Amino acid sequence: MAKEKTIVTIGTFDGVHIGHQKIIEQVVQTAKKTAKKSVLLTFFPHPRMVLQKDNSIKLINTIEERAALLAKTGLDFLIIHPFSKEFSRLTALDFVRDILVNQLNVSKLIIGYDHHFGKNREGNLEQLTEYSHLYGFEVQEIPAQDINQVAVSSTKIRKALSEKHIKTANNYLGYHFMLTGKVVNGKQLGGKIGFPTANIDVNATYKLIPKTGVYVVKSSIHNTVVYGMMNVGFRPTIKGQHQTIEVHFFNFNENLYNKELTIEILYFLRDEQKFDSIEKLIEQLRKDKKNAEFYLQNNL
Repeated sequence: MAKEKTIVTIGTFDGVHIGHQKIIEQVVQTAKKTAKKSVLLTFFPHPRMVLQKDNSIKLINTIEERAALLAKTGLDFLIIHPFSKEFSRLTALDFVRDILVNQLNVSKLIIGYDHHFGKNREGNLEQLTEYSHLYGFEVQEIPAQDINQVAVSSTKIRKALSEKHIKTANNYLGYHFMLTGKVVNGKQLGGKIGFPTANIDVNATYKLIPKTGVYVVKSSIHNTVVYGMMNVGFRPTIKGQHQTIEVHFFNFNENLYNKELTIEILYFLRDEQKFDSIEKLIEQLRKDKKNAEFYLQNNL
């Protein structure tokens, strides 16, 4: 790739939200207009996980989800660079010279406003501009107002999801927030009470799981869209010990064990509750199903 000149953007891009999409669009369009290749350089794991051993940070996307979303944007190349302590010690100059210039053959770098990079995040627009003159490439910063017009950030989306504001989060993302995981064996209680569920095991410990409660969801199974309701929680009625993610699909009865499913979250129905009896729980589940179907009839 080093032979071809490139238009590059750099960042974490967690969520690949509508603000990110604006930057990527600019990169793709500029590359097409100038007959160059568009490149997005992102990093994994998240720098905070490596430098601060911060396990509390939860990301909107797993790295696989992020890659799949970025693959749909029309970029020519997506580079996921491993983020390590060693990599974090690269100075801003080393990063520009060794990676942007020598490896990516950058012709133009397009970044969001207030972008920092390199050791101790010392690199900023001023330094980039200085290095761009030295190595013969252009730098374009997307102005704050362009991004602020859409008033979106990954932090705002994480907050909306943790406060059950699903519609807000989905509007900011430009798609439905999703959970991806394998269907694993559960306690089989759902089937016994007329609400069989698929227990979803989200393997990535850094993936943000929305607040406990009941949600309206959809998934694609064998290329068919299936709707349902999902419970995220501790199942207090049956004295559950750990958090589970259980999905009951409507008008669907098939063995899904060991299948990997992506569950898209459409709407928050209610908080998790503890019921005095299984009968009361069944009664509530019937109400939930009615409410979910009412939502789907009026919003699809």
